Order: sequence, then structure tokens, then C-alpha cells
Amino acid sequence: MLQIGDARVCRGVIVGITGLGGVLRQGMARGALELGALGVVFGDIGTSPLYTVQTVFSPADPHRVQVSTQNVYGVVSLIFWAIMLIVMVTYVLLVMRADNDGEGGIMALITLIRRRGAPSGRRTALILAGLGVFGASLFFGDSMITPAISVLSAIEGVQVAAPSVGDIVLPITAAILIGLFVIQRFGTHAVGRLFGPVMLLWFVTIAAWGIKGVASNPDILRALSPTYALSFLFGHFSTAFFSMAAVVLAVTGAEALYADMGHFGRGPITRAWLFAVFPACVLNYMGQGALVLSDPTKAIANPFFLLVPGWARIPMVILAAAATVIASQAVITGAFSVTQQAAQIGYLPRLRIAHTSEERVGQIYVPWINWALCVAVLALVFTFRTSTALAYAYGVAVTGTITITTLLYFYIVRSQWKKPLWLVLPGAAVLIAFDLLFFAANLTKLPHGAWLPLAIGIVVFIVLTTWQKGRELVSRRRSLDEGSLREFIDGLHDATPPLPRVPGTAIFLNRGKATTPLAMRANVEHNHVLHNHVLILAIETLPVPHVTDGNRLEIDDLGYKEDRIYHVTARFGYMDAPVVPSLMPLIRAAAPEGKLDSGNVSYFLSTIEIRKGSTPGMSPWRKRLFIATARLTADAAEYFQLPRESTVIMGSRIEL
Repeated sequence: MLQIGDARVCRGVIVGITGLGGVLRQGMARGALELGALGVVFGDIGTSPLYTVQTVFSPADPHRVQVSTQNVYGVVSLIFWAIMLIVMVTYVLLVMRADNDGEGGIMALITLIRRRGAPSGRRTALILAGLGVFGASLFFGDSMITPAISVLSAIEGVQVAAPSVGDIVLPITAAILIGLFVIQRFGTHAVGRLFGPVMLLWFVTIAAWGIKGVASNPDILRALSPTYALSFLFGHFSTAFFSMAAVVLAVTGAEALYADMGHFGRGPITRAWLFAVFPACVLNYMGQGALVLSDPTKAIANPFFLLVPGWARIPMVILAAAATVIASQAVITGAFSVTQQAAQIGYLPRLRIAHTSEERVGQIYVPWINWALCVAVLALVFTFRTSTALAYAYGVAVTGTITITTLLYFYIVRSQWKKPLWLVLPGAAVLIAFDLLFFAANLTKLPHGAWLPLAIGIVVFIVLTTWQKGRELVSRRRSLDEGSLREFIDGLHDATPPLPRVPGTAIFLNRGKATTPLAMRANVEHNHVLHNHVLILAIETLPVPHVTDGNRLEIDDLGYKEDRIYHVTARFGYMDAPVVPSLMPLIRAAAPEGKLDSGNVSYFLSTIEIRKGSTPGMSPWRKRLFIATARLTADAAEYFQLPRESTVIMGSRIEL
């Protein structure tokens, strides 16, 4: 028979099991995020061991490093300390602490500077924001080059095991790239779940081969000392400087850690880096260095694959092919994040963005950017045709973005976090000087292809800044045309005689509560009527997955309840579909004045036709570019799922 004490024990056991289950569920969720981060964030930097050491010593490089004991120690040490200073210190320990509501990336830094910049430093903040926009533009260049060179190098690696596929390398590459962009619509979580286990196997494998190499020549561990990097850099500066254009390949993908932070969060990315990616990459670089020391003549041909035993090379080529395809994922998702943030702060038009996760607000899919990247990447593949031809272009975009990110971060640390100058200045000086050295070394490759990311960056920079400037001019003119909503409602209330009312409910979508919807003003001025009920509707998207019906609406009678004109703010979570017609039952139930005519509803959209005019502030060619970019804006009627047969589009023309 169960006694009272036994019941207490049972309850304690049940509570303990329940608590343990909760801990296990949390642990599994955290592990899933870290595994997803391995598959999405670290593909680029994690596959760098494939080509970094080989490129430094490659006979094809006009600035190759001659193989000697001191040079090998110096190069491996320089690679290790580049990873430590740029990835570990700059990004993992420092920059990833500066987030904008959980979002990372260079656009997050620009937002923080613009939002919280001190009035006394307004000019400096504007200059730094412009510099940050150029850094984001370079990231778009990297987003185009990385998939092209990664997949090309993968398929060229498969060619080692099967030379017969040489003639179909480009078609296979194109097919894989198209497949990669097709699966983006399933979301980062699904992609990470697919790619994560592959990358985990990749890191375990390259770490194992690295340990094998180090065991054969443990002296290579001396390269962990910074003295070898410093003696190589300052003792053989001309050689070391040019080698840095290849050494930087070890940190390509570092900027994706920050840009993808909104997809997974700082914690999972940091843990995945510390416990998997960093030790695996360092061990493999050490193993390759040990191999070059032991057999320099043979090893420099391909130290990565020669580190692998002969029986495992074909499987390793296949695994490397899969890993380098996955490497493209980091910059693709980073491009989605940068695009969203650019639109939010006014550097791009409102594009259609699909949220793909209820757990992470930053997990998004941007169809227009996805397919624009796909076309650009395929164009690069068929233009350059080999990964070697793209290799020289790889470092400029990365080092430019890293340098600008570091500069913006330390500005925020000093101006907003109010850290003392004696603490900020030495750290900033060391890290920025190191970044600039890498950037300068990569500029030496301009004639050999490094012009490409700069050209892409300049074009994207022009588009972003043109949209931002044009939007300011149009918004200023639009606000004048719209006028104050409060004054407009007062005028309607005081009109004598009052405007005639027609049956039905009119819903005017508006940007907020300050100004009058252009469609409403046009309807009153030209048709001289109002509907029986008028709703001015503003949509807000909150940084939560869902908003309950009880918290969905905020209704304001604008001071005159008897006029039957209401301002309605509708709140949606980022996973909620903003379906405006579905709001009618909630509005009808919450309307202060009673029943609405829900059977006769008309939706009014305010639009502006922008024409090139003589308005000062922009050159004619930039006005044409702005008007062309405006055509990318997502269709509002489709986005809010308005019934076409009940939707009226009204507005005005603005000459820019």
C-alpha cells in the first residue's frame, strides 16, 4: 500500500524526470542550432584549408613563397595568428557583441551608428555610415564570388578522381548551383539540418588528418608562437607581404559569422566555432605545414589531399566536393540578412521576404536576391570558367569588409558604449593595422582579377546610396502632398455641409498615423464623398513569431466618435501572414460604434508614380536609376492578400 512518504518520493521523481526532460529538450534544441550553424555559417571558412597553403607555395603564383624551414614556420604561424586576430578576437570576442535586436552584419553596425549617433558627431557618423554601406556592397560581391569559386573548385577536385568528367565540369557546376539556390526557399533551418551533419563529418575528418600530419613532425607546433609570424613578416617583408594575399584565404568567411548571427544567435555560432571549426582548421593547417617540411617537393602540389592516405583520397575528394558546395551557403544567407537590414533602414526598396522559422526572427528567404545571386554566380562561372581564374579576386572584398567592420565597431565602442580612449585606441590600432595590411596585399592582385569585387561593390554602393537619397526626396515630397492626418480629420468634421456618405466600409492602408493616406485625400477631393465607415489601417510587424488576436488591434476614433472614421493599428508577428481581409471580424467586434458593413468592403491603396523632373538633389542618371529600382518594390495588394475585385488604387504623381 502506498504511504504518504512514498507519494512524496513519487512526486519528487516525477518532478525530477519532468525537469530532466526539459533540460534534455533545451539541450537538443541548442545542439540543433549549433549543428545548423555548422552547415550554414562555417562552410566557407571551414573549407579554406583546401587551398590556402597550396596557394601560398604555388609555382603558378608570381609572388610565391619559396619553401624553406623558416618560411614554412612563418607562413603557418601567420595563418594561425590571422585566424586568432581576425576571426577569434575581432569577430567572436568583439564585433558579435554589437547586435541590432539580435541581427548582425555590417548593416547592423550602420543602424546602431545612425540610431544612436551623438549630434556633435553627426558628420562623422554619416561618413562612417557611408563607409559601412560600401563594406556591405563588398559583401554582396563576396556573395557572388564565393559560390562560383567554391563549387568550381569542388567539381575540379572530383576531376582528379575521374578525369573523364573534364568536359562537363561547367554543366555539372551550373546544375549544382541551380539546385543550391532552389533549396533556399525551404529556409535556413531546413538547409542547416541537411548540411550540418556533412560539415560535422568534414571537421572531424580534417582534424584527424591534421593530427596525423602533426604526429609525423611535431616540431611544426612551434609555429603557434607569434615570434615566427613576426620574424617572417618583418624579417622577409617583401615575401611575407605578397604572401598575405594568399594567407587571407584562411579567414574568408569570417564576415559570415557576424552576418548570419540573426539566423542562429551569437551563442550557437560561438560554441560551434570554439569546439569544432577552430580546432579542426588549426590542426589541419599544422598537419599540412608538417607535410611540406617533410617532403617539400611533392607536398606543395596539393598538401591538403597529400596529407590524406592513398586509400582515403577518393572518399575525401567526394566529401570535399560536398563541403565546398555547402561553403556557398554562408554568404547566401548573409546576403539575405544584409538585404533585409538595408531595406529596413532605407537603402533598398521593400522586397518580398519570407520568414522560415518560428524560433529565429532572422531566418529569412528573399526570393529576388536569391535569383539575382543565382544569375550573377552562373555568369561568373561561365565567364571565368576555372576556380584559378577567380582565385585572385577572392580576398579584396573580404578584407575590405573586415577592415570597415572593425572601424565601425570601435567607433561604437568609444562613442556609444563610452569605453575609455586608453583602452579603445591600442586595440583598434593593432587590429585595424593588421586588417589594412591584408587589404593592401590583396590590392596588388588588381590586374589579375581583384578588380571584380571592387567593381561589383561600387555598382551595389551606387544603387544603395541612390535609393536612400531618392527615398528621402520622395518621402519629403509625399509628406507635403499627404498633409497632417489630424488636420484633415478636423477639416472633414467641420465641413459645411458635411460630405455625403455612401453605403459600405472603406479601408485605406497607410504608413502610420501622422499623415493622411493619399488615396483618401484623392477620394475626398475628387469624388466628394465618404463611405459610411472609414478605417485608416496601419500594419506593424513585431519581432515575435505570432501575435494573439487579443493583442492584434489598436483602434483610435481620432477624436470624433460620431464621424465613424477610425485609425486601426494591426500588429502581426513575423511568422504571421499579414492578411488584411482576415482582420474584419476582429475590427467588427472591437469597433467602438457597433456594426460595420462587412458585406460591402472596399480597399484603397495609395501609390505614387515617380517621374524624372527638375527637382534638385540628384543627377539625371541617378534619378533614372532610382525609378528603375522602385519597380522592384513588392506589390502591396498581393502582399496583404487584398481581393483584386474590391481593391482601388489611387495616388498622385511626383516629379523627382
